[in-house]
Amino acid sequence: MPGGVVDAAAKGVRLERHAAGAAVLLRRASGAKQLASASSHLLFRATVLATLALVVLFAVHYPSLLSRSFSLSAAPFYSGSSPAPPRRSSSGSSSHRSLLGSGASYGGAAWEREVRRSATPRRDGALSVLVTGAAGFVGAHCSLALRGRGDGVLGLDNFNSYYDPSLKRARQRLLALRGVVVLDADINDAALLERLFAAVPFTHVLHLAAQAGVRYALQAPQTYVASNVAGLVSLFEAAAKHADPQPAVVWASSSSVYGLNTDAPFSEEHRTDRPASLYAATKKAGEAIAHAYNHIYGLSITGLRFFTVYGPWGRPDMAYFSFARSIVAGDPITLFRTADGADARRDFTYIDDVVKGCLGALDTAGKSTGSKSGKKSGPAPLRVYNLGNTSPVPVARMVAILEKLLGKKAHKRVVTMPSNGDVPFTHANVSHAARDFGYRPATSLDAGLRHFVDWFVQYYKLDIKGGNVLAGKTTKRKSMTMSAAS
Repeated sequence: MPGGVVDAAAKGVRLERHAAGAAVLLRRASGAKQLASASSHLLFRATVLATLALVVLFAVHYPSLLSRSFSLSAAPFYSGSSPAPPRRSSSGSSSHRSLLGSGASYGGAAWEREVRRSATPRRDGALSVLVTGAAGFVGAHCSLALRGRGDGVLGLDNFNSYYDPSLKRARQRLLALRGVVVLDADINDAALLERLFAAVPFTHVLHLAAQAGVRYALQAPQTYVASNVAGLVSLFEAAAKHADPQPAVVWASSSSVYGLNTDAPFSEEHRTDRPASLYAATKKAGEAIAHAYNHIYGLSITGLRFFTVYGPWGRPDMAYFSFARSIVAGDPITLFRTADGADARRDFTYIDDVVKGCLGALDTAGKSTGSKSGKKSGPAPLRVYNLGNTSPVPVARMVAILEKLLGKKAHKRVVTMPSNGDVPFTHANVSHAARDFGYRPATSLDAGLRHFVDWFVQYYKLDIKGGNVLAGKTTKRKSMTMSAAS
């Protein structure tokens, strides 16, 4: 075979080999592209799933960011669930509240219109009141009473989980039905408070937001400092330096400040330098802080020392409420006796009487004398009052009334009172409040507990028949509301 032909054949073979190799490379490249495409689709789907998971988690942990907290709701304001035991408070520590206060939901034109609408009085000469802790027990009742007489009311509450937040949300819905907006925010959010005082010329502040409870302080002491001390300072700072004009402030102290005092009845002149609990110590600190802001900035400040407030829409951590729940469930209750065998006694004060006292304190609070510039025109009022019933009752007597009203006996366990902050008795002298704004408690424990049990049975959908309490049965009934006087 001629050499030229051989060379041509060899070249043809090499070309065929190169072509075959190129085909293999093309097939491999095509497979790589398909693999990359599949991987891309898989990565996209994984990203979508991860995003959805994060959204779900975010919605669970931060629901208030996904809806406007101040939108008015006409939803039913009773709950079918059982009362939840007290849980750790998130007061002052939840990050989503600071986000709200920083503008995630607050601060726009629509928000400001809603705030002003709620805070605007409905009659000439009426008050415009910022109520902190407005979704709480006393705060909700006071807000409704103020609105009922034509005052402007704007509420603020952080809806923490010290006790079942669903009860607080139910109160918020009830207030919304009456045209009262309750913002979901914390009193330690200084920027939000400044914005509120800039938006509304409040005449008064009713400061009821606080970390309550004596024994819970053993578990979460920092929450008491954050709410009852730092929160109070935050409010006073905003009222003194960012409000024009300065409002008069009425705030909730506590009968707990009397601590180990043995003189009875407790008078505002008695010593309060021996607190028996951290809760009492933070309230006593609050009274000292109030003195400082009154002296330096001319804030008109009135402190109210509440004595064991009870009634409909109350706090589940309070003895009367938790005892009612335990009696219904058949669970044992614990009663305390002193070391010498005496029953613990409390000056139980019905909510309607306390509300009248709060409104009386607001109506008689003198004007603040300071200004945003820091100058004051003269001394401003600084007052403190007891709001109690003046009739201490053994706790065992309270249990007996509940047994009769619920038609079921309690399983009682009697123990010696531990040294965890409780005191053996409370007894209020209310002569100063009677003199200055006509405070006269008028509700007996029997009548007050009857009102509470009526609400308790309807709210939790209980059915009392033949002396037995049956949980979980829904009956046709009218919706329970707070009284107009409350």
